[in-house]
Amino acid sequence: MTNAHAPKASLAQRIIDELWEFSITAAYLYVCFTVLTYYKATILKAHGIDFAPFGFAAVKALICAKFMSIGHMMQLGERHANRPLIVPVLHKSIAFLALVLLLNAGEEVVVGFMHGRPVVESLNELGGGTHGQLIAVSILGLLILLPFFALRELAQIVGGQTLYRLFFEPRRKPDAV
Repeated sequence: MTNAHAPKASLAQRIIDELWEFSITAAYLYVCFTVLTYYKATILKAHGIDFAPFGFAAVKALICAKFMSIGHMMQLGERHANRPLIVPVLHKSIAFLALVLLLNAGEEVVVGFMHGRPVVESLNELGGGTHGQLIAVSILGLLILLPFFALRELAQIVGGQTLYRLFFEPRRKPDAV
């Protein structure tokens, strides 16, 4: 919510704010994607298959964070902002998941085109190559986005500084009755 009488932030401040938001999003996604990559690597290692593309997690986090920044600039999912907290959290999580999947599909098509692959073959790479993997990746994506948007929405309600203090500053003991 912005105050109509509040002064508009300077261009430099808006750039700094956007870079900060992008950095937080990318860092969160990087941690999540690294954990998933590590999990996949341990499963494959148990079957004698070496797999360790941890750089992939960083690149994918940066790409997905950029896609999410685009969605944020488009004000994706903002129409439910005044509803109970669960509604905008679910709506944004699903809308941003759809956006990220759609843009990832576009990315796969472009990469496939550069390598001379047909569109259908490129789209088959989405989510890991099978319908089951695409469904699993989509569910994991939703589970990653739910706490992300829950905290973002909560920060808008109580204020970012208050949310920070709630998580990172010691709590006072309640007064004895």
